[in-house]
Amino acid sequence: MHAWKNIPMDAEANFSPMETVHGSTIPTKLTIVHSTGVFLHNVVWCSCPGVDSSTTRPQTAFTFDVLNHFLIDALECKTSASSFFEKIRRMTNNCFPDTVPNRYRELMRVSRLWRDLMSRKWFGFAHNDEQKPDKGDLACWLVSQRYVVDGNFTAQHMVMRKPQLDISLSDGLGYMVKDQEYQTHLSSAVESKERSSCSNHRAVNAANISRSNLRATGVGATACARHGCFVPHSIVDFQKGERHMNIDYSICNALNYHSAGIDSSLIIYDVGCQWSINFLQRVAQSKGLSVPENMHIVPAVGKFHLSAHKLACFARYSLNFIQGAGHVDGEILETLWAPFNKISPTARSMSQAHRQEVLDDHMRDSNWKKIVGIMKTLLKKYKRALKGVDDTKSPFDELTLSLDPEKISIWKIDEKKAMEQRGEYLDIYQLQMNKAPTMAEIRLKLTESENTDTSKPGTVSWLITGINLEDLQDGLRADIRQLPTDATPGQKVSIEEKRQRLTARIAKFHETADAMTAGMDLGTATVHSDDPRFCYAGHDENGWGEVSDEEISEYIDEEILAEEMGIWMPSSVPYQDALALGLGPLQAEELELRKGQANDCLEKLRMALGHKAIIYRQIKKLNAVSSKLTTMEGLGMDKATLGSLYQPISPTELSIDKEVTEENRFGQGSDRLAWFWRGNNASQGQDDAWIDESPTDLVYRVNWLKAKARWNRWQEELRLVRHEMGWTINWFKYHQNEWERRGGQATRPGHQAYAYQQVLMWGRFVEEAEKNFNGCSLASTSSTLCSPQLAEIIVFKIWTGQMVPTAFHVILIPITDRIKSAELNRPGCNVGIENQPVLILLL
Repeated sequence: MHAWKNIPMDAEANFSPMETVHGSTIPTKLTIVHSTGVFLHNVVWCSCPGVDSSTTRPQTAFTFDVLNHFLIDALECKTSASSFFEKIRRMTNNCFPDTVPNRYRELMRVSRLWRDLMSRKWFGFAHNDEQKPDKGDLACWLVSQRYVVDGNFTAQHMVMRKPQLDISLSDGLGYMVKDQEYQTHLSSAVESKERSSCSNHRAVNAANISRSNLRATGVGATACARHGCFVPHSIVDFQKGERHMNIDYSICNALNYHSAGIDSSLIIYDVGCQWSINFLQRVAQSKGLSVPENMHIVPAVGKFHLSAHKLACFARYSLNFIQGAGHVDGEILETLWAPFNKISPTARSMSQAHRQEVLDDHMRDSNWKKIVGIMKTLLKKYKRALKGVDDTKSPFDELTLSLDPEKISIWKIDEKKAMEQRGEYLDIYQLQMNKAPTMAEIRLKLTESENTDTSKPGTVSWLITGINLEDLQDGLRADIRQLPTDATPGQKVSIEEKRQRLTARIAKFHETADAMTAGMDLGTATVHSDDPRFCYAGHDENGWGEVSDEEISEYIDEEILAEEMGIWMPSSVPYQDALALGLGPLQAEELELRKGQANDCLEKLRMALGHKAIIYRQIKKLNAVSSKLTTMEGLGMDKATLGSLYQPISPTELSIDKEVTEENRFGQGSDRLAWFWRGNNASQGQDDAWIDESPTDLVYRVNWLKAKARWNRWQEELRLVRHEMGWTINWFKYHQNEWERRGGQATRPGHQAYAYQQVLMWGRFVEEAEKNFNGCSLASTSSTLCSPQLAEIIVFKIWTGQMVPTAFHVILIPITDRIKSAELNRPGCNVGIENQPVLILLL
């Protein structure tokens, strides 16, 4: 064999033929690609009787070694086939790599075959020629029914020029769904058109994404929320963004994968609040969708994405308030997408079948890494759960002892009902707030009453204009503060144009004021100043274009800047003087509108803090709440009522809601929320006032329930992790026994050797797990339970008292003639532990 660097530069140079074998065979040249370089060798082909070959006239061969190298490079380093072969060419001849034959296309084809052969060998199908892999059989998977769903718009795929030439080796056998069945579903599915009632989510905004040169705009996946393993046969392509018809197919396939006997599933999705509304109706209307019979689905939203939802979603879809969820964040898929983004540019231009196989292989490798590292992961979770239980139990106990037992009894009943009924019953975990009237609602009410004797037509619209002008002044001052010291001419021109337009609008407003007051001399207009604590943000651009350029010069006043002009409002006149002048009705109308303005600002504040980041452009308007308290007092509101409805806001109160952004923090048992979170309750005894109703009870109820939920989730996490340790050992033993069986049935030496290698590998996993989990695991791992062949796992839920859906204990027992599954499943079977349900795994 000759290395390519030792032969003439002409890659097609002729070599002296070798001596013939058997004196009749003519040697031919064969290019052999190895991990150390490309070689040219003269080969004499066997001509023995009875020997046949499936390939005629081969010209290139790849060693197992180079194919294994490429497979690991592609999985671990995300190396493309083109880059890998260029490396081989340079290793062959670093000075003249172009003289080495380019076998990139051949590598692409052979590597696909090698990947498929290796997958079938790893999953035992090489040891049973009669059994063919079914959907998802060529995939690693740890059984779980806590799923997280997400889309990746980086994993695009271009339209193939000749799709009829594409050949698939493992369509639907790994993680990607079977293409024909998926296309059949898409052709008959009807996309839901309901409008989102929550925030503008990425999935909604991306619903119409489409590019003519793309066959797929991304992929959607379902994965285990606890272990981060992709669910086999559940990865789908997107055609026009992240639509329900795509995600529904992925979720349904995941729910139907190895789910016999399981009747509850947690689905965590960043738009779970919208997706779950009509999910079952969509399933019923589609022939390609189905869920297991009696499957109860609990929707949730990942903790990071939940902060972008409206406030009502926090309690109803938070993982903190889902019994049995333990401590998962629901965002693990985001970490899984990161390595996939590195291979997306390469997979983008592959054939459809090749791309599917590459994605399957990388997902299989990702799952394998999770399995290999599960011991370290579980030990880390175990230590974290122990600390979590200790840190949350003491604050909860202390808070419980300090509260009225009768109230706690009522709260426990509410909690139990919320866990069973969910939906709106979960609102007990947040302050119950009746919506304060908005400015629009107050304006409508006042406008409807303008025809009374005490009101003039058009006064409400005029007052609204004055309030809007004040807001524009606030915004203009914010813009000026944000100008850099070296502002460009364009930035300065923009400010001057806004000044001119605002000056013209203020002048027109004052002309209307003369008509509203019959030309009375009312004194100086009010000039509002900024509170320096809140001078951080801009404003909306609305309203700047309402005055034409021709009108500006008529009203412009060069002496006073627009942002410093006084604006005359009824509140500019002292209350008693206004009554004497007959302006009482105008002041009453302005007072109501000021209430609406404050309510709107507070609602925006709550929404902004709920979105995890303060929306700075609204902060200036918050100044209307603090600095204009004196305005409301000047309009006749007594101090007692004013103090009960609106209080000054300090910058320290503008912190992000830690119940959303720091769910795992401890010691919140006695936390008290800022007044504007609890100051939005309507009193049934008053028509237009809205005040707190027993604020102390409300705050302590919410904090007690949340403290209990935190402690419960950590308890569940600790139990789950300890059970998972036992399940992991048994799962390793199951694979050890399976390969021992396959090796015993194998008749070929190669099959026997490989099976024995697998037995040793899984046996070492067992030894390491038993050593690491010693004293931590709850489930039994005795040889009596694991030595029989594991035929199937049947899960039974047995209730001995009130239903507690997810806090459970686990018992592992072998099937015997004495213990029948029917006996175990009968009502009232006395095997419960402290009224807890028991999962019995029959081996």
